[in-house]
Amino acid sequence: MRLAITGGTGFVGKAVLGKAPAAGHELRALTRRPQTAHDGLEWITGTLEDHAALDALVAGADAVIHIAGVVNAPDRARFEAGNATGTAAIIAAMKRAGTNRLVHVSSLAAREPNLSDYGWSKAGAEQHVTTSGLDWTMVRPPAIYGPGDAELLELFQMAARGFVLLPPGGRLSVIHVDDLADLLLTLSADQTSVGKIYEADDARPTGWSHTEFARAIGQAVGRPQVRTIAMPSALVRVGARIDRLLRGDKARLTPDRAAYFCHEDWVSNPTLHPPASLWTPAIPTPDGLALTAQAYRAKGLLRDA
Repeated sequence: MRLAITGGTGFVGKAVLGKAPAAGHELRALTRRPQTAHDGLEWITGTLEDHAALDALVAGADAVIHIAGVVNAPDRARFEAGNATGTAAIIAAMKRAGTNRLVHVSSLAAREPNLSDYGWSKAGAEQHVTTSGLDWTMVRPPAIYGPGDAELLELFQMAARGFVLLPPGGRLSVIHVDDLADLLLTLSADQTSVGKIYEADDARPTGWSHTEFARAIGQAVGRPQVRTIAMPSALVRVGARIDRLLRGDKARLTPDRAAYFCHEDWVSNPTLHPPASLWTPAIPTPDGLALTAQAYRAKGLLRDA
């Protein structure tokens, strides 16, 4: 197939681009900056605001996998621009090109649009997709981890020191980035999933408590007795304000993120799992966490426990 990818330089996008050639796909990917050329991959320089670049991206494509989005922004307007308006722009380009197949990467946060600006903007993007008239399929990933991930790195680093700070009690689902990439590529060629919303995960039926997941990370980094410290939601919010003051736009824990981190239910809905005949996760989470820890160490990002 000829696939057009947004977000190809990000964590999930790199995994998709890495796996697609083995399936024989021809690739075209959007990038803000010049990239190294690869056989079977054409880079299109531009952004989601650049209609000419989007037209070049989707022209002649059999399917579009829309991964690009904003996970951290200083205000609601920029969340809206990066997620909802950006999705509307790629849909408009597809209609101009006559490309109908869209695989859209959303987020579990879209289930709770009143909880955070991020969730609100992802719900807005979903609305654009479901009313587009295209042959769409939507995937709401839970927490995504794997080599190259920057979002969960600090949890690994804390675990290597023997403790992990956690939000209040709650549960979450997770998925390895390679499993998610496999699902997105499978969906791009699958017509039985048109009009479906999937919540994919590692097949752990009720997800993980924050404590269980922290201890699994502890095992992965060689700290099986890692200490977990659940912080009250008010303290998480104070920490978010401090992180914003100290690190500015590079802050990991922002006030907007604190709101959804403290939500007690980020477990995938089992009724929305992809059918097993279509896709099943291949990477057990303990194995995936161990490989992720190894990759962090190889890059000098994680010390030995």
